[in-house]
Amino acid sequence: MRWSVSIGTIAGTAIRIHVTFLLFLLIIGIAVFRQNGPEAAWDAIAFITLIFTCIVLHEFGHILMARVFGIKTRDVTLFPIGGVATIERMPEKPYQELLVALAGPLVNLAIFVGILMALGDSFKISDLESLNDSGTGLAIRIASANLILMLFNLLPAFPMDGGRVLRALLAMWLTKTKATQIAATIGQAMALMIGFMGFFGNPMLILIAAFIFIAAGSESEAALFHDVTRDLTIRDAMVQSPAHLLPHDTIKAAIDILLSSTDDDFAVFDEGNPMIGTITRDALLLALSAHDDGTPLSSIMKKADHILYDDEPLEKALTIFERSDAQALIVKDKKDEFLGLISRAAIAQAILIKTARPNWAFHRDRFLSGHLPPINRDQRAASLLP
Repeated sequence: MRWSVSIGTIAGTAIRIHVTFLLFLLIIGIAVFRQNGPEAAWDAIAFITLIFTCIVLHEFGHILMARVFGIKTRDVTLFPIGGVATIERMPEKPYQELLVALAGPLVNLAIFVGILMALGDSFKISDLESLNDSGTGLAIRIASANLILMLFNLLPAFPMDGGRVLRALLAMWLTKTKATQIAATIGQAMALMIGFMGFFGNPMLILIAAFIFIAAGSESEAALFHDVTRDLTIRDAMVQSPAHLLPHDTIKAAIDILLSSTDDDFAVFDEGNPMIGTITRDALLLALSAHDDGTPLSSIMKKADHILYDDEPLEKALTIFERSDAQALIVKDKKDEFLGLISRAAIAQAILIKTARPNWAFHRDRFLSGHLPPINRDQRAASLLP
């Protein structure tokens, strides 16, 4: 993720800190220093750092439970409002999503109980009210914070953990799309309530409310897109016979091809050469100012991390685009021969057509039987219009 710094890797998952989190720590430290002196400032920074350590552990609760179901997580990024894990896909079965969603809050509960057991008789229930009192022991404040984190995350405000629990429960009786839409609507309603409360003295609540409202809307939209693409294949939306570049082609040669093509995405490969990837029109134009004309494309192209096959579900490509910054993906047939590209724009076009005309018959069968010759993107778009 842009503007983030990696601080290490745990069990194959990278831990990243976004620059805004570092700025947040600095602002808090300066504010407390000016008001209460250096000792209080260091105490505040230590407290916030430990809280975010607990948030990382919370995220790893989700990550480890997801791995039980064969789902990997690329990284976790810390922001001032919490942690965000980049999971490769969401669990398909409702009970799996339920367990993954509950695993995070259960980590906070375990930390809370563990601290209480360690404190023993020295702990009093009234100590939980001293979260903002620097005179209270750090352990008690961490315990209080974990209890609050657990309860707050269990609010049914999608896409928070409680909202995902709600969606998982609804999905046991409804379609996933309908369950997501209901959970997202409830989440946005709760976000408005949280934002309203923030106007009475806590600006952070307004920021959290805005995040929940926007994220809930995005999740609802993404669920609808997945529903639309569920009965389509890669073949239905892929760009056939795009402009083809070679890894040893220079930037100058590629620009010459770019000027004679209307494609936005280009495949980069050579028959018999394992090096394969993609490059966009924008990347080529940017390379003009950053590299020499003789620079080979192999050094600036995006290597193909994912290879798709034409008979795979279009939903698979949509999921990959959601979890990566790729603009286009290579498509092959069962013989491992290059067929074309699938891009974000191509998927968007297929979704628009399928939404406007649910019964639209794509050219899948005619492509398979060879009744239609390969056509470029502009021709294909024109042929799909009524």
